[in-house]
Amino acid sequence: MDKKDIFRLAGDPRFIPGIYNYCDRWCERCPFTSRCLTYAMEAEDNDNPAIRDLNNEAFWNKLQSIFEQTAEMINELAEEMGIDLNSLDLDVASDNISLQMAKADNHELVIVARCYGKMVGNWFESEYPSFEQKEDELNTLLKIGLDKDSLHADADSIQDAVEVIRWYQHQIEVKLKRALAQDDLFDAGEEDTILRNDADGSVKVALIGMDRSIGAWGRLQEYFPEKTDSLLDILLHLDRLRRRTEELFPQAKSFKRPGFDEPNP
Repeated sequence: MDKKDIFRLAGDPRFIPGIYNYCDRWCERCPFTSRCLTYAMEAEDNDNPAIRDLNNEAFWNKLQSIFEQTAEMINELAEEMGIDLNSLDLDVASDNISLQMAKADNHELVIVARCYGKMVGNWFESEYPSFEQKEDELNTLLKIGLDKDSLHADADSIQDAVEVIRWYQHQIEVKLKRALAQDDLFDAGEEDTILRNDADGSVKVALIGMDRSIGAWGRLQEYFPEKTDSLLDILLHLDRLRRRTEELFPQAKSFKRPGFDEPNP
């Protein structure tokens, strides 16, 4: 793409200004690729982004409903077990964290988010045999002639959940760290609305990642009910992080990201 093409695209009214500033960089799952200048400049394939946008919107809407159901389950289980979801377990989350790291890197949110990333990695490593067993189970059911479409849908659903969890596994920490770095400048006396907005925008992306991850974990719990105990540990950890993040950044959820949070862009 030469300079002439870039200027031509930049002047195209179908692109939403700044939409790429507060996204999660997951173009394959984004419902706004047809409205994004960055995607248009980087895309090398010849697919139809408008059709993919519609499919992705349906995917995220379904996952959102699962998140809501899982969040309700977390609340009920926590109440039954006497667990305080508004407190963070820093003793666990602080393991192996260097005291020489920058202030943002040592913030409670970043520490707990980093711990979550480790928990995700450890869970998938320890539970790899369970996925192999589930694959064998689905293949056996296929061989004996059960509903082929339903079984393929189950396999796709598991894969989608894993992809969502893995995509946000470390991004949540990165987005929170970026927001806290901006927030530190603001607290130091930098009365800059842009910095505050940028912090809230980054936090909102992190919160969206948490919501989607909770929904994806909820979906895995449906397919692996025998792993509910280990999944609950992760869900409680992530839900506490979500609550604490919303508490420290109360304006983040109301931040309007260009395109994503606007009606019928």
